[in-house]
Amino acid sequence: MPTMINKGAVAGISLATGLVLSGAVQAETTLRVVGNFSGNTLHVEGVERPFFEELAARDDLAVVYNPMDAIGVEAADALRLIRSGAFDVMSVQIGMASRDEPFFEGIDLAGVAPDLDAQREAVNAIREKFDERLQQRFNTKLMTLWPFGPQMMFCNGDIEGVDDLSGKKVRVFTPSMSRLVEGLGAIPVTLQFSEVYLALQRGVADCGVTAPSAGSNGKWPEVTDHFVPLPLSYSVQGHFMNLDTWKRFDEEQQKQLTEAFARLEEQMWDLAYNVNDDAIACNTGQDSCADHQRYDMTLVDIDPESRQRVEELTKDVVLPVWAETCAKQYPECAAVWNETVGNATNLTIQ
Repeated sequence: MPTMINKGAVAGISLATGLVLSGAVQAETTLRVVGNFSGNTLHVEGVERPFFEELAARDDLAVVYNPMDAIGVEAADALRLIRSGAFDVMSVQIGMASRDEPFFEGIDLAGVAPDLDAQREAVNAIREKFDERLQQRFNTKLMTLWPFGPQMMFCNGDIEGVDDLSGKKVRVFTPSMSRLVEGLGAIPVTLQFSEVYLALQRGVADCGVTAPSAGSNGKWPEVTDHFVPLPLSYSVQGHFMNLDTWKRFDEEQQKQLTEAFARLEEQMWDLAYNVNDDAIACNTGQDSCADHQRYDMTLVDIDPESRQRVEELTKDVVLPVWAETCAKQYPECAAVWNETVGNATNLTIQ
């Protein structure tokens, strides 16, 4: 599938959206929406903005939509902002926002899922418990869950394998990713996506972690020279709605909204599955490059031993530290994770 958004899929969302608002919603219900980072153009301009524009086109619903960086919203503050009612709907980078609820990071702990299929099984396994906890703790309703795709490294300097990451400053965005890169001998640097280009350009960071397509769209290959195709996690995102806003809709409207957001979620999963292989090819100047800007980064060969090392670090460092931190707020945390994500990925927190 090319990186251009499938117009038929958008039309499907549009149809569902139109059904949601076929006249039952009270006049001029306003949704204040915070979208994803504007640099993620495929997601924001290709899928997210058209979805909310269809909502805004209705006479009986007003939508005020802005990407989070356009209005100065910090990704780490999302859970508190949506709970407070400052916004009605937010696109949330779950790992960055999880400082306020460590349990949520359990949906995408670094090193747990070896591939995108395994990550999808993990997301589906924990979805119900995630929504339950989100409503209890943050007065917020889960609307979508989806990943950007495999989170890989864009680096500067000669790298032939993971051992060469030792001593490098690596941009990360979740606590478990920090622990994993520390285990690899690197130095974690927490930055928002919009800050990474300049950090890489100026040497504040030697490497940046993101999905191949997101890095390409953010022009990271302009300021890096080695691409490391080792998936550390999948940057699971979600669209959350303030629960008070959700309750303003009647049962039928809620059903229709759920169906519409499910279509939005499916498009986001399609992007994760279909654009990143081409982005890797384009980032590294391969002949198969088709739909991203072509660059000439060096593709680092990652051997099976590197993946094995990540798995060992996940079991020895990532899982136990996360479980201990999570238990301070949620004593059942490890048990719930074992029953959901752990069961889906054949891992157990002791």
